[in-house]
Amino acid sequence: MKIHEYQAKEIFAAFGIPVPRERVATNPAEAAMLAPELGMPVVIKAQVLVGGRGKAGGVKKVVSADQVEAVASSIIGMDIKGLRVNKVLVSECVDIKGEAYVGIIIDRATRAPVLMASAAGGVEIEEVAKATPEKILKVGIDPAAGLLSFQARNIGMALYGDAKLAREFAGIAQKLYRIFVQKDCSLIEINPLVKLGSGSLLALDAKINFDDNADFRHKEWEEIRDLSAEEPTEVEAKAAGLTYIKLAGNVGCVVNGAGLAMATMDLIKRYGGEPANFLDVGGSSSPEKMVTAMRIILSDPNVKAILINIFGGITRCDDIATGLLAAQKQADIRVPLVARLTGTNADKAREILKGSVVTSADSMSDAVKRAVALARSNVEGRMSNVGGAK
Repeated sequence: MKIHEYQAKEIFAAFGIPVPRERVATNPAEAAMLAPELGMPVVIKAQVLVGGRGKAGGVKKVVSADQVEAVASSIIGMDIKGLRVNKVLVSECVDIKGEAYVGIIIDRATRAPVLMASAAGGVEIEEVAKATPEKILKVGIDPAAGLLSFQARNIGMALYGDAKLAREFAGIAQKLYRIFVQKDCSLIEINPLVKLGSGSLLALDAKINFDDNADFRHKEWEEIRDLSAEEPTEVEAKAAGLTYIKLAGNVGCVVNGAGLAMATMDLIKRYGGEPANFLDVGGSSSPEKMVTAMRIILSDPNVKAILINIFGGITRCDDIATGLLAAQKQADIRVPLVARLTGTNADKAREILKGSVVTSADSMSDAVKRAVALARSNVEGRMSNVGGAK
C-alpha cells in the first residue's frame, strides 16, 4: 500500500525527522490562501502515487502570491502516468546546498532490511543503480539488533565527510528504521535529503510503502488509503476476500493459493501465452466468491480465455463448479473457459459441469495449453474478422 508524500511527512514529523513547513490543498483557491502563510516563494507539488512528477510538470516553483492559484489550477486535475491529481502540497522554499538519497528496503538475498544511501540525491535511485551503482552505499541491518549508531554514522561520514553531519544523518536514519519496523513498511525513503544553507539536514521529499500483509494490525491504514489511485477491480476483489492483481496479458486466471497461482502464470508464459491477472480465491471458496472472481476477470476487455486451476484441499471443487455455473447464468460470458479441478469433491465437480460451456482438463499442463491456444485463436479470429471488414 502506497501513501502520499504529505502523509509520509506527517509520519516523519511524528518521529522527529525534520520536514519543511507545508500545507495540503484540494483546490486552487485553497492553495492560494495557504501560500502566504508559508511565505513566498513556494513550491507546489502534485500529490499522486507515482514517480516522475517533476518531469510531468507536477512540481512548480511559484515566486508571486498572485500566481499560486493559476499554477495550482494547472496541476490539480492533470494526468500523471494514468493517475489524476486531486491534491497539491504547498511547501516553503528552502536554501539547498546539497542533496542525498536515503532509504530502507528488504534485501531478498539476506532476508533482512538494508539501509541505502547515495550522494546522487534528487534522482530516481533505480537510475543511479543502473548508471552508477558504485555511488550507492549499503549496510545490512540485523533485525535482532536494529540499525546501530556506528553503522549509520559510517554511511553519514561517507556521504558528507563531516562528523556533525554524520551524527545528524545517523539520527535521521535510525528514526527511519523505527518507522520502518513500527509501521510495517516494505519501503521507506527520503529523496532528496537536503543539506541546508544553515548546515542542517531536511527531508524534502518522502515515500512510504506499507506491507499489505500487516494490514490486520493497522486499522488506521484504511483512513489514509487513497482508493482513487488503486485499480477499481483490485479494490472490489479485496472487499470480497480475493487477491487480484491486473496484468497485461489475455489469459484470465482463477487459482487457489498464491504458489499455485504463480506456477500457473509461469506455465502460461512457458507455453507462449500471457497471463491477464493474478487471482487467488483463497483456501475456502464459496460459490459467491467464484461469481465475483469471474465478474472481475470478465470486466477486463483484454481477456480472451479464462483458466480455472484449482487444487482442492480446504477448497471444495464442487463449490468452484457451482460458482462457475452461477457466473454463467449471471454474466454474458463470451470467452472460452478451461477448468482443471482436482482434489476435494473433484468428481462431483465434473458432474456439475457436464453439459456446460466449461472445457475440462485432466492435468495442469493440458489446461494451460488449451487456455493459451483458445486465447490465441480468439485473438486471431477477431483480427481476421476485422481484416475481412476492411
